[in-house]
Order: sequence, then C-alpha cells, then structure tokens
Amino acid sequence: MTPDARPVLYSFRRCPYAMRARMAIAASNTICEIREVSLKDKPEGMVTASPKATVPVLVMADDTVIDQSLEIMLWTLGQNDPHGWLTPETGDLDAMLALIDQTEDPFKIHLDRYKYSVRYEGADPAFHRTEAVKFLEALDSRLEDTIHLFGDRPALADYAIFPFIRQFANTDRDWFDALSLPALQAWLETHLASDLFKSIMAKRAFWHSGQVPELFPSA
Repeated sequence: MTPDARPVLYSFRRCPYAMRARMAIAASNTICEIREVSLKDKPEGMVTASPKATVPVLVMADDTVIDQSLEIMLWTLGQNDPHGWLTPETGDLDAMLALIDQTEDPFKIHLDRYKYSVRYEGADPAFHRTEAVKFLEALDSRLEDTIHLFGDRPALADYAIFPFIRQFANTDRDWFDALSLPALQAWLETHLASDLFKSIMAKRAFWHSGQVPELFPSA
C-alpha cells in the first residue's frame, strides 16, 4: 500500500473509544497514519471529515469516513483477523455485539455520571456508581468459568469492553479493588498487562499539519 493510500486515524491516547479502535487496528496489522489529537484544538481535517468531532475517526484514501469506534473495529478485523476476534470460542458475533451494546447503555451512561458528575445536572455519583456495579457483577459472573468473556481466548467483546472497565476502575482504584469481583478484576489485570495494550498506549506529541507521517502500528 502506498503512503497516499493508507487510512488516517485521528486518535487520543486516553479515550477508551480510541483505545479499542487502536487495539483492533494493531491486532489486524492494518497500517495507517496516526494523528494524536488535542481535544482543545481539534484538527480542521478531522472536523471536516466528521462534524461530530470526537475520536476516533478513520479516513480512507477515497475519503470514506468511519467515525464510530466499534465500526472501526469491525472494518479492520474484516480486512484481517489473525487472532479470531470475530469468532469467539463460545457464542458468536451477534452475542458479542449484544454484550457490547450493554456497555454503551446502561453501563457507560452510569459511568459518565459517576466519573464526570459535575457535567450532568442533578447527577448523583454514588447512585450511578452503584448502578454501574450491577453490570460489573454480571461480567464477573460470566468470567467465573472462562478466562475471557466468550471463552478462554480473548475476542472482540473483551477488547471493546475492557477500556471502559479500566476507566471505571481508575476513577477510584482503591474502592474498585476492594469490591468482591475477583474474576473481573483478574480479567482487567490480564488486559492491562498485555503487550497489545501496552503497545497502543505509547505517548505521542499532538499532530500538526506538515509533520512527517507516523505509521501505526509501528514496525
């Protein structure tokens, strides 16, 4: 693939949506140009491509735009899925997508109002934390018999959900670690320690027009 034909990925290191997109791109080894975005000074090209102006945004050489993280995961794994993320040991893709959907609603709704309660008028962080834990308890139950959410091999659901569990845990790590969720906590630690996650969390300077393109994943 020539440099001009490579997709361009607008990303932000700490965004959980961008994390899961980067993990899928890295796993599929779909080489793209990565551009680290300052959320306070978003590049004009990103906003033009995707007016919602949130990361991640993947822009193809033909100007096709994918600006939903799960769609980016499915697209890149559709090109190459060497680790079988789309074909879990138990269940199927539809079952994984259903569980991922529960991460968006209700879990992410409660997570946002717990972590960022000042942004939501009338939000009670203690209430939303308690409600979010119900989803964590369901995941913990799933993980009692298998290492990962759909078997002993990690698959799409694990990588799509993990960044949000990390975000929840890091809001008050001592409190999270004291919860009685041993299977989920072990699962989280496995993903935090993985070479894949470490590789996609490399720090980058914010992208600026005219700089030498940075390829991702790197060789």
